[in-house]
Amino acid sequence: MSQQPSAAPAPTSVTSSATAIVAERRDWWRDAVIYQVYPRSFADSNGDGMGDLEGVRTRLPYLRDLGVDAVWLSPFYASPQADAGYDVADYRAVDPMFGSLLDADALIRDAHGLGLRIIVDLVPNHSSDQYEWFRRALAEGPGSPSRDRYHFRPGKGKNGELPPNDWESIFGGPAWTRVTEPDGTPGEWYLHLFAPEQPDFNWEHPAVGDEFRSILRFWLDMGVDGFRIDVAHGMVKAEGLPDLGSHEQLKLLGNDVMPFFDQDGVHEIYRQWRRILDEYSGERIFVAEAWTPTVERTANYVRPDELHQAFNFQYLGTHWDAEELRTVIDRTLDAMRPVGAPATWVLSNHDVTRHATRFANPPGLGTQIRLAGDRALGLRRARAATLLMLALPGSAYVYQGEELGLPDVVDLPDEVRQDPAYFRGAGQDGFRDGCRVPIPWTRAGTSYGFGAGGSWLPQPAGWAELSVEAQTGEPGSTLELYRAALATRRDQPDLGAGDAVEWLRAPEGVLAFRRGDFVCVANTTGESVTVPAHGRVLLSSDEVTEADGETKVPGDTTVWWTTA
Repeated sequence: MSQQPSAAPAPTSVTSSATAIVAERRDWWRDAVIYQVYPRSFADSNGDGMGDLEGVRTRLPYLRDLGVDAVWLSPFYASPQADAGYDVADYRAVDPMFGSLLDADALIRDAHGLGLRIIVDLVPNHSSDQYEWFRRALAEGPGSPSRDRYHFRPGKGKNGELPPNDWESIFGGPAWTRVTEPDGTPGEWYLHLFAPEQPDFNWEHPAVGDEFRSILRFWLDMGVDGFRIDVAHGMVKAEGLPDLGSHEQLKLLGNDVMPFFDQDGVHEIYRQWRRILDEYSGERIFVAEAWTPTVERTANYVRPDELHQAFNFQYLGTHWDAEELRTVIDRTLDAMRPVGAPATWVLSNHDVTRHATRFANPPGLGTQIRLAGDRALGLRRARAATLLMLALPGSAYVYQGEELGLPDVVDLPDEVRQDPAYFRGAGQDGFRDGCRVPIPWTRAGTSYGFGAGGSWLPQPAGWAELSVEAQTGEPGSTLELYRAALATRRDQPDLGAGDAVEWLRAPEGVLAFRRGDFVCVANTTGESVTVPAHGRVLLSSDEVTEADGETKVPGDTTVWWTTA
């Protein structure tokens, strides 16, 4: 007997109660499935090759029918786009390439009408160098109050020709850039943990906190349901900006508390923000992008009076290995339980190689991989990993296109790349463009339905059969697997929120756990294994065979059962 994903549910009309459901569902975020939209690569409404908010709005019914609870939008603010919008020039305006505030308002309203929530990115660690405050700081010169809102410092050396300390940019090179003063002379240096076009705010200055509290209220009044906080572990720097005393600092990230990351002072900022959020109805939420040395330190961000969720990067970086996965799952649940926060689970996002490609390669290559690997193996493991992730207690994140089984595009020509890290030496690998290629909607067209005018990054020729059109209604397709999994997750009372799993005995290389009447078995080996039949099969990532009370589970396959 085999169990295949069911066909997609027929589209349903928007009901008048959908908005009420969005507003009234209690603790929705504890088991929410949140879909990340990278706006420039999702859907293009005007044919300029760049995705936009109107494009997202027209595709909201697809996301409703997919079965997600909320949509997280990567930055669409006014920006020079030095780092794909994470260099914000105006936090209260939409960049013209994405539309206008009216488009944002229409998107939020339509999403609520479909029963979807909208989460927007917030970038508080740094601004664009085109932000009004920074331009004023440059113009007013040393000693001006405007410079106190950033980290300006005199340089070291006889003539100030050396950076103020030894910190390195995440994008490579020093984390300091020297400015030319208004009189034309070489002057002070300013701190930027990312690109030079992204100067870090000085969060010791009260005006910075005042500004961001105002920005929060602006978007909350627009109706957004929450914020994903970019570099949530940044903002506060160690007093005196001390030298780190080592080079190749990127290798230390995630292994130790750094003088510029994960400083305890960030938590007072979030306690202030939480009080603002709690003034608004509808259970608005904060989600932290916090790269910390341990999941236990990540838990500090989601204490009851701070943020609601934090991305689980330890899980994202775990290999497709039963022992490693069980260790991270246990540590995550154990860390979140004392603070009463839900665990989160994520496999891909806009900064890492898609998991269909990561799992196609041997372990140990990191989260930015330039090799295609064994694509059939990668897809098989990706499907199995998805069912495992969606079976765990807590909230799950889905990155656009993973429901289509998209691989990373690892062979983009150098001349089309746009990742700023690619153009800076000794920093990140700079190959994030591969996971940002616009997704395919149809089999035909200049950009497979993305838009009428091509796409800002070229799409592979083979993506026609990975498109939404090609996979919709196709038994066994990855899209239909996701649709079936999300529908089952909603229907099964033992799935979703919770803080524990009951591990079951299983062969080596196999994970098996129970949650009430629900059982999940994930075979991470490349060989078939035989396990007890745990009731009625709900769903499997590949075909399974049942006979005489036992189930044969192929290699790299996950199975869901119900004992009810």
